[in-house]
Amino acid sequence: MKLENDFLVIGSGIAGLSFALQAAAHGKVAIVTKREISESATNYAQGGIATVSSKDDTFDAHVEDTLVAGAGICHEDVVRMVVEEGPAVISSLIEWGVKFTTSGDAYDLTREGGHSQRRILHAEDITGREIQRALVAAARANKNITIYEHHIAIDLMTESKILRKRVKPNRCIGAHVLDIDSGTVKTFKAKITLLATGGAGKVYLYTCNPDVATGDGVAMAYRAGATIANMEFMQFHPTTLYHPNAKSFLISEAVRGEGAILRRRDGTAFMEKYHKLKDLAPRDIVARAIDNEMKTYGDDCVFLDITHKDPEYVRNRFPNIYQTCLEYGLDMTKQGLPVVPAAHYLCGGVAVDTNAETDIQHLYAIGEVAFTGLHGANRLASNSLLEAAVYAGRAYVHAVQQLKSNDYHFPEIPVWDSGTATSSDEMVVVSQNWDEIRRFMWNYVGIVRSDKRLERAMHRIKLIQEEIEDYYWNFNVTSDLIELRNIATVAELIVKCARQRKESRGLHYNIDYADRDDIHWNKDTFVKKQF
Repeated sequence: MKLENDFLVIGSGIAGLSFALQAAAHGKVAIVTKREISESATNYAQGGIATVSSKDDTFDAHVEDTLVAGAGICHEDVVRMVVEEGPAVISSLIEWGVKFTTSGDAYDLTREGGHSQRRILHAEDITGREIQRALVAAARANKNITIYEHHIAIDLMTESKILRKRVKPNRCIGAHVLDIDSGTVKTFKAKITLLATGGAGKVYLYTCNPDVATGDGVAMAYRAGATIANMEFMQFHPTTLYHPNAKSFLISEAVRGEGAILRRRDGTAFMEKYHKLKDLAPRDIVARAIDNEMKTYGDDCVFLDITHKDPEYVRNRFPNIYQTCLEYGLDMTKQGLPVVPAAHYLCGGVAVDTNAETDIQHLYAIGEVAFTGLHGANRLASNSLLEAAVYAGRAYVHAVQQLKSNDYHFPEIPVWDSGTATSSDEMVVVSQNWDEIRRFMWNYVGIVRSDKRLERAMHRIKLIQEEIEDYYWNFNVTSDLIELRNIATVAELIVKCARQRKESRGLHYNIDYADRDDIHWNKDTFVKKQF
């Protein structure tokens, strides 16, 4: 089946939906999403969205906080652009129906780790869910937007790939997409293709990401020939609930922002010895501190304690966290919450310019899938939703200009050819390799790394990729196989970038190069597939 649209959006979080809602005024938009449309990382974002909206705050202060958190390699021009365009995109979100929490006649502003001011707009402690609700409702009501749920993109289609030769400039024409329910592969042809596929937390054994976060956009873009950058910087959220029945439930940064203290099992507060901001230190420092405390004292978790705050205030400020923890038998107003770090946010990704366009023409990337230069070596809390919204607007403006100025005489995308592929009775191969990748990535390429660990990880990745490729070409594609192929590619890219960087900076800590080296490594790392 062939489907033609002006815009193909792969992903349905704040990045994809914001772009789609604006682009729909200029053409037909197809949104492809591999689960229900609301199942995205955005939907699980608790804390909020950072922007300057108080008379006590300034753009310069927000810029400075971002640069400090980014450990020296943020692109300052990008940081300033995103910060200064923040208030306008907040207005757009409000126009689309997002309802942020108010205090009196003003929006209630909270503070999170790394921020010098209260500047986080939030909707109680379910900000992402509120943003997702409003944007999904607006998208469903738009006649120019068609939503394809339970569809997973397999690979991007470019002129070089179709013509089987190098074409400069190479252009993206669309994608092959698997209809998960029917098992059929559809051909989506589009003048503009946008990757908004989110992050890659599922490449690690422990993550607070939803199951959809398998790095699909990064993997597809890499296979298509796009440049990938800074994949070594995977942010580990310091405080994920440690409970056998809790599936990666994140305890928001805002809990520490409101005064919670990290303690060892014996009640000792420990962050003071790691950073002057103590419990409000940037996430990379807090995650490493917790990791070190657990290893030093042999504990399987630490405790996040906000029991010194008024119980009524805590229940009102964090209703979702309070209620969820209560379901696991934990009352955060009376006891410290057991927490551990978990893979949370990918600060690298598909390299894009300030219009969100990759180095493959007509292919854009927004949100966690993209590397913009904003986050540097460590993302400042609540800057991610802001980045996605700002770049959605910039990509929309640029893409519409492209529509007006190009003739779009593309070669035809061939329909999917399954060849002699058959249905597999060996799904154990997929589950075994999936588990193995996630385990060795956690052990060898986690919060603390070494050259030897990275070497071991790469050796295992190569062996597994051989198995995956053999399996991929001999059996019919399934969503599980597509995701396995993608997490293997993402694992390879993380290790490749980590092996390039001969220093420790931000989220990348290598015990063989324990110091930051601004002379040689005050720069980004890049990887590009060689054809």
